[in-house]
Amino acid sequence: MMRLHRGATLVELVMTIVIISVAIAGVVGAFALITGRSADPLNQTRAVELAQLYMDEIISRKYDDATPQGGTPKYTGTCNIGPEGGETRDTYDDVDDYHNTTDSPPANAEAVLTGYSGFAVEVEVACAGDEVNLPDAEAKRIDLTVTAPGGQAFSFSAYRANF
Repeated sequence: MMRLHRGATLVELVMTIVIISVAIAGVVGAFALITGRSADPLNQTRAVELAQLYMDEIISRKYDDATPQGGTPKYTGTCNIGPEGGETRDTYDDVDDYHNTTDSPPANAEAVLTGYSGFAVEVEVACAGDEVNLPDAEAKRIDLTVTAPGGQAFSFSAYRANF
């Protein structure tokens, strides 16, 4: 009696190899896409932390150079933007002194911040009372842009009122 041999033919083996190859190529492509974007959430989180650090520093300053300590009586002059002559980052004492501040790598008033290489920060300050239904000299808008190492820019804004 003759025994029947069962197994796969050469055609079936070739088809199996082709199907598995296509599936592996798809999986590898998906991993490549995920790996390429894995730093994005980290950079976004770091950009928000950096913006918060800068905003906290800026907002904690007086409204204007002529504003008395404690803020009362409130400043009644015109809206002035920019640092007064000879001021540097470590002597900024009011919000508008930060106008046109550009830091790359980012720094606080004392030192360069570690862990933020490749990030850049830009600060713009503008008179903006009319935007918040106040006289123009009574509010300033702080626009802060943090650029991550990949070139992605994150924009943040805050208002500082004269009170």
